[in-house]
Amino acid sequence: MFDNIIIGQYVPRESVIHRMDPRAKLICLFVFMIVLFVGNRITALVPGIFFVIAAFLLAQIPLRFFAKGLRIIAIIIFITFILHLFMTREGDVLFQGGWITLHEGALTQASLIALRLLLLVILASMLTLTTTPIDLTDGLEKLFGPLKKIGVPAHELALTMSIALRFIPTLLGETEKIVKAQMARGASFSEGSLVKRAKALVPLLVPLLIQSFKRAEDLATAMEARGYDGSANRTKYRQLHWKRSDTLMLVITVLTGVVIFLLRG
Repeated sequence: MFDNIIIGQYVPRESVIHRMDPRAKLICLFVFMIVLFVGNRITALVPGIFFVIAAFLLAQIPLRFFAKGLRIIAIIIFITFILHLFMTREGDVLFQGGWITLHEGALTQASLIALRLLLLVILASMLTLTTTPIDLTDGLEKLFGPLKKIGVPAHELALTMSIALRFIPTLLGETEKIVKAQMARGASFSEGSLVKRAKALVPLLVPLLIQSFKRAEDLATAMEARGYDGSANRTKYRQLHWKRSDTLMLVITVLTGVVIFLLRG
């Protein structure tokens, strides 16, 4: 039931994207996220589409695995598209029948928002699919490093974000076990209306929360037993190395952003 969710998973490969410095990946994602919302026309986002396709091909992630993982997110994006399509009242009327009125501006705006979300989700998913949790933590800590001067706990913040991503597949696995246990006792999660099936999932929240708190407590106990101290400024066994390929990828991302900005009109 939850096997198709890829957020927080890591797929080992020897690709160009996998070998990139995690700091470069994070910066590229941040820059792309900004320029993605700068483009106010679909034609302006065409360079972004080619950029994401090229990054996906370089990452060597299996297409079938990636497509299955985006199935649920695609449903959410489609619902967002439908909501904007019928709630936006801009431009000329393209279709009117009964209570349904479709405007030209609504179609354009809904398509633009859906495309933005799709590109952003694909690139953000590739970040976790091509970066180990340890590298992601180190990269976030390095980027948050300057914030230590103003009292921001950079290491603790980076570790918290990394653990949150890492525990997504674990929590999904726990949820699937609870669902199977409930189904063995006669519960049904696939019959009835959508509202009925949603209500059937409510009893899963209590055992899932209990398991989540138990795992968090076990993790905290294990870290304390090993003498963990986030403010110890200890050295690292694995050092990050910024390479020329990282600089090249960052330059390509910035140039893509410049092209999108120039095409925005």
